[in-house]
Amino acid sequence: MGNFSLTGGCRVNTLNLRQAIIQRVHDKSSEDLLDIIDSSVGADERTLPGLGVLFELIWQDTSPDGRQQMVETLHNHLASIPAPLEPTARQNRKT
Repeated sequence: MGNFSLTGGCRVNTLNLRQAIIQRVHDKSSEDLLDIIDSSVGADERTLPGLGVLFELIWQDTSPDGRQQMVETLHNHLASIPAPLEPTARQNRKT
């Protein structure tokens, strides 16, 4: 399942992107979904829309306490990594 693409192979012109991604994963097992997510995290940026749709589905079905826990996890992770450089700061470093 490692070569699975969240956006590949669907006719995006007849379905919107959200529907196409849901169609691609609709009948997958829990193990398949785990593999899809694991192989998409940190992969090419083209997987980000698919991960966003999957996160949206999770978010919609999560209790307020679960949502708060996810937000706290995200906040803690962001606080532990350096902030990305802004484009103007990168350009100034080159000179």
